[in-house]
Amino acid sequence: MSHSTRSGSVQETANDAFKRNASNWLAYGIIGAVAVHFALFAFFPNLQAADLSGSDEAIETIELPPEVQIPPPPEQISRPATPRVAAADIAEDVTIAPTTFESNPVENLPPPPKTGSPADRPSFIPYDVAPKLKNASEIQKLLQRLYPSQLREAGIEGTVVLWIYIDENGVVLKTQVQKTSGYEAMDKAAMGTADKMKFSPAMNRDKKTPVWVAQAITFEVR
Repeated sequence: MSHSTRSGSVQETANDAFKRNASNWLAYGIIGAVAVHFALFAFFPNLQAADLSGSDEAIETIELPPEVQIPPPPEQISRPATPRVAAADIAEDVTIAPTTFESNPVENLPPPPKTGSPADRPSFIPYDVAPKLKNASEIQKLLQRLYPSQLREAGIEGTVVLWIYIDENGVVLKTQVQKTSGYEAMDKAAMGTADKMKFSPAMNRDKKTPVWVAQAITFEVR
C-alpha cells in the first residue's frame, strides 16, 4: 500500500525495500557462511585416532588332569553255605558224677564276702518318714560366718551337695561331698556346717532307723 505526500510523489514501502535488497543480503549470507566454514576447517585442531589395538600375548596352555578311572564294583560276596550238624557217636553209658557234701566239705569252701556296715559308704536305707533339719536358722547364720572371705568379696557363690549319715537319733555321724562347688574352701565350709546340723530321726515301720541323706548347702552373697 502506498501513501501520497504533499508534493504528490509516491513513498517506497518496507516490503519494496526488502525485495530490492534481498539479492544483496543473500549474497552477503553465502559469502559469510563460506568464510566461517573455511575458517573452521583451517583452524580446527588435527585429530588423531587412538591406538586401540591389543597386545599379542601368548595364551598359556593348561594341561588337563587325566581322566578319573572309576574302579569296577566289588565282586558279589558269595552266599555262605548252610551249616550242617556233624554226626557224633555218643555212648549210651555216659554218666555224670554226683555232687555231694562229702566231696566238697564246708571247711574247704571260701568264706562269704563281707557286706560291711551301711555306715561305711552312702547307700539306700528304706524309711517311711524322712528326717528333717531342726536348726535351719542356726545353720544359716553359721554359713555366713564360715563363708570364705576371699570368695565372698569376689562375689562368688556356689552350692555343695553333701552325703550325711544320720543315726537313729538324728545325730550326724559321717559326712562326705557328693557334688563339689568347684572351690575347695567352700566345700570345707559346707562340711563344717554339717557337723552342727540336728535332724529328726528317720522312721521305718514305726521304728527309728539310721539313714544316708543328700543335703544341698548354698552360699549366697547378701
